[in-house]
Amino acid sequence: MHPVLFSLGSFEVGTYGLMLAVGFFLALALAKRLGKGDGLPAEAMTDLAITVLLAGIVGAKVLMVIVDLANGVPASQAFSLSTLRAGGAVHGGVVAGAAAFFWRMKKHHLPYAETMDALTPPLALAQGIGRLGCFSAGCCYGTECHAPWAVTFTDPAALRFSGTPLFQALHPVQIYTSLMNLAVFGILLLLHRKRPRKGSVFGAYFVLEGLGRSIMETWRGDPDRGVWFGQAWLSTGRLSGFLFILFGIGVLVWAFRRKAAEA
Repeated sequence: MHPVLFSLGSFEVGTYGLMLAVGFFLALALAKRLGKGDGLPAEAMTDLAITVLLAGIVGAKVLMVIVDLANGVPASQAFSLSTLRAGGAVHGGVVAGAAAFFWRMKKHHLPYAETMDALTPPLALAQGIGRLGCFSAGCCYGTECHAPWAVTFTDPAALRFSGTPLFQALHPVQIYTSLMNLAVFGILLLLHRKRPRKGSVFGAYFVLEGLGRSIMETWRGDPDRGVWFGQAWLSTGRLSGFLFILFGIGVLVWAFRRKAAEA
C-alpha cells in the first residue's frame, strides 16, 4: 500500500489525509443537497460539517489516547507525535462530532430531526472513503488470513506509522469496513427518500454503525483497538458499538413517538 502519497523534503503527505479530505468534501456536497430538500440553509450546513469534522478529529485522537493509557501504554508513547499522527478511534470522533453537531445546530436554530437526517448519510459515506485511507496507510489492520483475498503490507512506512505487520497475509478488514460503511450509506440514502419518520435516519445510522462495527471487530488485529475488563472479545469498537445500538434505538423510539404526538 502507500501510506505516504508524496514528500516535500522531510514533510510527508499521507494518503490517509487525502482520503479524509475527499470524503469530507463529498459528504459536505451531499449534506447540502439533502438539507435543501428540508429547507435547511447551505451556509449553516457548511458550518455544521466543518465543526463536526474538527471535533471528530480531536475526539478520535482523545479516545485513542484513553484506550492506550487504559491498556498500559506508557504516557510518553500515548502522547507521542507518531501516535497523535494516527487517525484515531473512529467512534470517539463520532461521539465528539455529535456533541459539536448539537451545539452548532442549536446556535443556528435548525430543526433537530431534519438536520440530523441530512448529515448522517454523508457521514457514512465519509467513513467509507476514510477507511480506504486506512487501507492505504496500513492502520486498523486485520488478523492473519489464509483466504485468496488476503493482503500483505510491505511498505516500511506502514510499520513506522501504525505498527502494521509486514510480509504477513492479513484480513483486509479496512476494505470490509469500507464496504460496510458504504452499504450503510446506501440504506440510509434510501431511508431518507422514503423517511417514515423525521429523525429515523439518524437513529438508523447508530444502530447500523454499531452492529456493523461489532461484526468487523471479529477480524481486527491491531492492539490499538483496546480490550476492556480483561475480556479479549470486548474491544473498544464492540463496547462503543453496543452503546451506539442502544442510542440509535432510543432515537428511533423518540422519532416515532414524536410523530405520534404531532398527529
